[in-house]
Amino acid sequence: MLSATATVIKSVPKSVGALGTLVSRLNHTLPDLPYDFNALEPTISAEIMRIHYTKHHATYVNNLNIAEEKLAEAMETKNVNQVIQLQPALKFNGGGHINHSIFWQVLSPNGGGEPSGDLMEVIKRDFGSFEAMKTELSNASVAVQGSGWGWLGFNPVSKRLRVATCANQDPLQPTTGLVPLFGIDVWEHAYYLQYKNVRPDYLKAIWNVVNWDKVAQNLHDATMAC
Repeated sequence: MLSATATVIKSVPKSVGALGTLVSRLNHTLPDLPYDFNALEPTISAEIMRIHYTKHHATYVNNLNIAEEKLAEAMETKNVNQVIQLQPALKFNGGGHINHSIFWQVLSPNGGGEPSGDLMEVIKRDFGSFEAMKTELSNASVAVQGSGWGWLGFNPVSKRLRVATCANQDPLQPTTGLVPLFGIDVWEHAYYLQYKNVRPDYLKAIWNVVNWDKVAQNLHDATMAC
């Protein structure tokens, strides 16, 4: 297991008043990676995992902390223009942190195969079969233009599963209302060093490392929160 303590994240100064102190207490850090960099090989190479985690995710965390520091200052000084200007940075970097924190957890060196129990029954109910769900999510993810994510989500209103995609680092729940159960990162940094520009090969391979136990737990938590 890899700890985030080795990655230096910019801390938030405590000199921006009460709100700034609150933000500093909520300073974001990289979550622990629950396996070694090479654990997902041959599906995802150690080089990709190392760069993806220590560079890309770390950058989202660092920039989110910077944006929240500036937000605290803007709110303390009642600078509404600055508050509004910071929203894209908060959405992009906050979404990147949220999405990747989910992504690491729904992959496992012991993953793959098919889900079981309630998760499988719900998938069959909402998609007809497990293969139909895989096909729909894979096709949707391949079709993302540019960078983004493919998601299996839970609709808390209809109580049904849905496939959805999000552009860039837009987080699923704040932008669609769906609770994320399983996500596939289709930014090129997630696969290009290994799969080049053949995104469908990456989408085919990633099913070999899906952590269905974690996806099932996400479904349980989502249903219990309704």
